[in-house]
Amino acid sequence: MKKHKPITPGRRGMTRVSYKAKVTTSKPLKSLTRGSKRAVGRNSAGRITTRHKGGGHKRRWREIDFKYDKMGIPAKIETIEYDPNRTAYIGLALYADGERRYVVIPKSVEAGHEFLIAEDAPVKTAGRLPLGKIPIGTFVYNLEIKPGGGAKLVRSAGNYAEVIAHDAGYTQIKMPSSEVRKILSTAWACVGEVSNDEHKLVTIGKAGRARHMGRRPTVRGAAMNAVDHPHGGGEGKAGRGHRRARSKWGKPTGKGQKTRKAKKYSNTLIVRRRKVGKKR
Repeated sequence: MKKHKPITPGRRGMTRVSYKAKVTTSKPLKSLTRGSKRAVGRNSAGRITTRHKGGGHKRRWREIDFKYDKMGIPAKIETIEYDPNRTAYIGLALYADGERRYVVIPKSVEAGHEFLIAEDAPVKTAGRLPLGKIPIGTFVYNLEIKPGGGAKLVRSAGNYAEVIAHDAGYTQIKMPSSEVRKILSTAWACVGEVSNDEHKLVTIGKAGRARHMGRRPTVRGAAMNAVDHPHGGGEGKAGRGHRRARSKWGKPTGKGQKTRKAKKYSNTLIVRRRKVGKKR
């Protein structure tokens, strides 16, 4: 981590990830980048569906390969780059047939690292193979939910899941949330832990830096009027008036409360629910 001298109140305590120690180039490959308009929390009708998003620095979109359909072709990481659209580092992979693709890279991988995507690929960092071929106790990332569907789980900085059992065509995976769930053993995953594990240690330091990141201000429910939030209203600092914390729409939120739908389709695949609250 990089710390700053406290020359201003905003700088005091501010920390950054030391990108120079990992990133090898500042210019992305032009053929794999494009301009894009960010949704900033709006849906197709232009209505806000996710609050506290908007503004921020302009970003160019990097086309990341989550399908990993270059089977049996050895690849080498040419460069390690920063991606403004995600927390992990990305790497430019050069395949033996000459094609280049961006991939999310794992921790400890440097430029020049070689990997393979194949059913009989060696179990080494950045290699990709079916879950059923990965030994118990191995850390994995970029997991598929359905075979051939592309990586959907465990993609953000510093995350990893652990293979803990193989049983009846399913592999049991311990997720970063501590939930244990079953995934078909024919689904694929990459070996290793996602890069940039220092990301969780960053102290933003000042409001302006959050605005550069595209984060708009968040107002406490207790500071609102009663018409605007279940916690609002009252004279001075009033209690919320009910036992459990609620969202703006009256749904349970925070404090370890359960928010999962009782009839969610994937309930049958969950072996052990995630731990919540202070005891986690």
